[in-house]
Amino acid sequence: MRHKVAGRKLGRDSGHRRALYRNLVTDLLNYEKITTTEAKAKEVRGLAERMITFGKEGGLPSRHRALSFILDKKVTAKVFSDLASRYAERPGGYTRIIKLGPRLGDGAPMVRLELVE
Repeated sequence: MRHKVAGRKLGRDSGHRRALYRNLVTDLLNYEKITTTEAKAKEVRGLAERMITFGKEGGLPSRHRALSFILDKKVTAKVFSDLASRYAERPGGYTRIIKLGPRLGDGAPMVRLELVE
């Protein structure tokens, strides 16, 4: 039984899974919307919201934490300047998941993960 076992494995080992999450979070913060499977989106949204919270906190330790996860320095700069000021008054809930329907190839449920306005 899987009682209190958090997270999804997504058919990958831990290093591959971490790289996938880092790529998806970086792309989400850069383009502000991505299309992916529902399981991946549900895993990534918490990580993306944590990066935006780091941007709102400001400060050097938060910047180092964000830089250690986000792959692109320009995206990190965007989080700390643009996104932090956009969500300054919002206490959380920076992302939205919109269901798109099944993928043609294998029927996987697809969603659009986007940052709210």
